[in-house]
Amino acid sequence: MRYIQQHIQKIIDSYQGETPLSIFLKNYFKKHPILGSRDRKMLSEMAYAWYRCSKAFDEKLSFEKKLEACLFICETHVHQILQYLKPEWQGKHDYFFPQKLAFLKKEKIAFHLENLFPFDIELSKGIDKEEWLLSMLLQPRLFIRYRRKSAILIQLLHSHKIPFEQLNDNCFALPNGTKLETILAEKDYVVQDASSQKTGDYFLPKSKESWWDCCSGAGGKSLLLKDLQPNISLTVSDKRDTILFNLKKRFEVYHKQIPRLLHCDVANAAALQKQFKQTSFDHIICDVPCSGSGTWARTPEQLYFFDPKKLEDFSTLQSTIAQNVSPYLKAEGRMMYITCSVFKQENEAVIQKIQSAVYKNSTLINGISKQADSMFIATLQQTAIV
Repeated sequence: MRYIQQHIQKIIDSYQGETPLSIFLKNYFKKHPILGSRDRKMLSEMAYAWYRCSKAFDEKLSFEKKLEACLFICETHVHQILQYLKPEWQGKHDYFFPQKLAFLKKEKIAFHLENLFPFDIELSKGIDKEEWLLSMLLQPRLFIRYRRKSAILIQLLHSHKIPFEQLNDNCFALPNGTKLETILAEKDYVVQDASSQKTGDYFLPKSKESWWDCCSGAGGKSLLLKDLQPNISLTVSDKRDTILFNLKKRFEVYHKQIPRLLHCDVANAAALQKQFKQTSFDHIICDVPCSGSGTWARTPEQLYFFDPKKLEDFSTLQSTIAQNVSPYLKAEGRMMYITCSVFKQENEAVIQKIQSAVYKNSTLINGISKQADSMFIATLQQTAIV
């Protein structure tokens, strides 16, 4: 364990949040090939636990004591981690959270949940700050959207003794680390968070409509849209060629017709006008770049290194994108404005700034009770051709 201790301290000291933690760890392990599979799992679990809750403990605690407290508080599925805890702590790791806090208090270790996010930033309606912060202590589950009859998947999961929860006809929650590729064909399922899948309930696509996914990313919502209604005309755009390439490959995996792919920066109104001219769409999916605060339980390093000054930049970019794309809606066309943020400044506040379409409704999809992400979706409608 002393060897592991040296590596985890080196990881924490050298990582500054400039890349996703998962990528940093992958590169670190490449540089240290002597670390075996068990070592890598332990170090990864330790790193994620540190970024989940280390700020909640007194700064005066030594690194070793603070790390031990983080591992005690956070849920873990890596059994070897428990070896790091004091013998008298190990039998209490499965306590409920209030019991863990009471035990640490007896050990003269205080836990201050509010220190995880000490900023005066208003959350969107529909999510409680304490509940949101507590969710950071748990790794969200693995969610898939199954594209065949659910009975087939249920039988397979039972036969392989894989625990699961079925949230609806197509959405299944599974333990993290489940090796689906060993039991399922790639084309039969999509890894997609439960709340992301839930946004599809607001799309309501009809045959022969024209749709534009203006910030497509890797195309998760475009694929969902096409599964809901295959007979639509779909255009996707992103300013990153590599992302569009990956989207195309994903559509090929699922045997879907490749949508019209456009490399464009939707934050540039002049470039959009030059590229689209008089083009208009029945509906637009506007899944904008954001802080990702609704997904921080998966990426706790983003919570740890969060800079509130960046929030204004995101809000300005989101308003610009939404304003830029809304004129390309046909009369009575709908725009679905989506973020994976829980911050009002990125959600309701942005909607209020959009002048060229009329606000219809919005909701915060709170995934905490399901150990899923949280997302915001609002529907705006064009009332006249702009």
